[in-house]
Amino acid sequence: MGDVRGVSGTVTYEWMESGFFLIQRVDLEQYGQRITGLEIIGHEKPFGSDPSEEIKSRFYSNTGDTLDYVYELEGDTLTIWGGERGSPAYAKSKISEDGNTGSGEWVYPGGGYRFTMTRAG
Repeated sequence: MGDVRGVSGTVTYEWMESGFFLIQRVDLEQYGQRITGLEIIGHEKPFGSDPSEEIKSRFYSNTGDTLDYVYELEGDTLTIWGGERGSPAYAKSKISEDGNTGSGEWVYPGGGYRFTMTRAG
């Protein structure tokens, strides 16, 4: 992720060994504050239950925040809802046909920023 209106840094993804969960690691400078964290993304599956239809996550940050998200992928459009689907806080991005780049915008009450993603390696 490049420098975009006060936000710059790196976000990386890797599959957990089982392939059931995607791990996101964040290291950003956001409006003068360093934000690092870890997010686990996948279908919820409590004991004895079927997996959830929605893809959900929880982000844990160095600031002590825990943030929940719902992921939605339709065609080449990825939407990440803050909290629950339909929230006023969301990121919407378009993924390139080859899957190597994407761009979009985080929108939330009182702010937001545009971002660009590039597959590394």
